[in-house]
Amino acid sequence: MQLIKEIDSFEPRDIFECGQCFRWNKEENGSYTGMFSDCVLNVEKSDGKIIFTGNENVTEEKINNYFDLQRDYSKIKQELSKVDDNLLKATCYGSGIRILNQDLWETIISFIISANNNIPRIKGIIEKISKQYGDEIIFNGKKYYTFPTMQELSKATAEDFRKLGLGFRDVRVYETTRLINTRKFNIDELYTLNTQQAKEKLLTLPGVGPKVADCILLFSTLKRFDVFPIDVWVRRVMNDLYIHNEDEKKLNKNEIRKIADEKFGALEGMAQQYLFYWKREQSA
Repeated sequence: MQLIKEIDSFEPRDIFECGQCFRWNKEENGSYTGMFSDCVLNVEKSDGKIIFTGNENVTEEKINNYFDLQRDYSKIKQELSKVDDNLLKATCYGSGIRILNQDLWETIISFIISANNNIPRIKGIIEKISKQYGDEIIFNGKKYYTFPTMQELSKATAEDFRKLGLGFRDVRVYETTRLINTRKFNIDELYTLNTQQAKEKLLTLPGVGPKVADCILLFSTLKRFDVFPIDVWVRRVMNDLYIHNEDEKKLNKNEIRKIADEKFGALEGMAQQYLFYWKREQSA
């Protein structure tokens, strides 16, 4: 399957390198290949056009939904750029960012794994889990693996997860999988709750703290832009730009959230992505 589109505010590097996803890898030609659902997809930008090439499970509808193509990101950037010069610079730098509509179940497990972890290791662990418990798909002569369903992943023990390199996260992933698979935790209910209620419910899951909960709310199909995930980079950029504390490690996260709420409003999740990506890439 191949689809060629002209899309505003779409840059593969910005989308796949901004920290929101872990199943996309850069190819030698600069394109990116990744998995979502039962789809293997290569995304390339050439002459201003986006070329999507995927397996037989890929459809235009799935692409439109996954890449949030119905949303006007130009309008979002225009609104945020009015906040101050910092947001103007950040939105210009990451102008091609789009927040993906990632499967809620996969996002929950992936961001539990992400806690106190680095992206290469996170990607490696998720790949091992998918290879062990997901389904194999052959695309262009290479093997890819779907992220396992909750039923498939429930076959793993905490010891199995430990062997796959999850470290202290092994019991957390095991317990969360069990809770969701047995419906003791109903993830579908999250769609019916407001953002604060959904966050409070997510916080009851083993391995889900405030930052992980915010990431799940922002990067999954829950798609809540009124959250502000805070990690080392976000704390640093917020301190550098707005707080100016001599010791950024002493910053109170509630203070950071208060500023984010006041300055960025209902688009604070988008502001976070632009600021995070801008700060991290400039420091690389």
